[in-house]
Amino acid sequence: MDGISGKTIAITGASSGIGAATARHLAAAGANVVLGARRADRLASLVDEIRSAGGQAHAVPIDVRQREDLQRLVVTAQEQFGRLDVLFSNAGSMAISPFDEVRVDDWQQMIDANLTGVLNGIAAALPVFRAQGSGHFVNTASTSAHRIVPAQGVYAATKTAVRVLSEALRQEAGASLRVTVVTPGFTNTEGVGLGASAEVAAALVEQRDAIAMPPEAVARAVAFAIEQPDGVDVGEVIVRATAQG
Repeated sequence: MDGISGKTIAITGASSGIGAATARHLAAAGANVVLGARRADRLASLVDEIRSAGGQAHAVPIDVRQREDLQRLVVTAQEQFGRLDVLFSNAGSMAISPFDEVRVDDWQQMIDANLTGVLNGIAAALPVFRAQGSGHFVNTASTSAHRIVPAQGVYAATKTAVRVLSEALRQEAGASLRVTVVTPGFTNTEGVGLGASAEVAAALVEQRDAIAMPPEAVARAVAFAIEQPDGVDVGEVIVRATAQG
């Protein structure tokens, strides 16, 4: 993976699931990884694991809903490794429920984490990428942005918005920057059902245990986009379990 080794890659939502799997995969390929998430203890353990395996990693406890936290993540990458090559905006919330439950706070949480969090990352990293003359945004969407199902309306709307703003950013980016949307299907992570209404959560966990793919599958998709040579931009990668409808 010559296109990954030596690159500095910041990852949000890195304390578990897709973020943690991607951090391990990229660090093993020779990347310097800067890991952001709210759970500082999980981040510290992951950094220790990566360093013990001979990789380069640094942790920054952040909340992607806070603009200054994303700025701190980017600045830390520059301070620790001299530059930032990739920002993988992966943090998110899946606090889904039927509209009739009117869980407005959960709607707002998904908007703030899934959409505003990505925008905060763009605001923090874009000036740095412009100054460097290179950079790569990788944003996590969802197959829910392609196939709408009950109880996932707000979640699907936020992930659709991520696809839209990513394409707009790609068109504005010019020849020196890259923008990729990674679109996972059902993935076996602890976040499935977390914050969802009880009935929905139970159904999601049952489905996860039956058909979900491992988070490492998404990590490989992220790596595929990053390792492409200069001048090649992977716009979107959709990866899902073969059993998913």
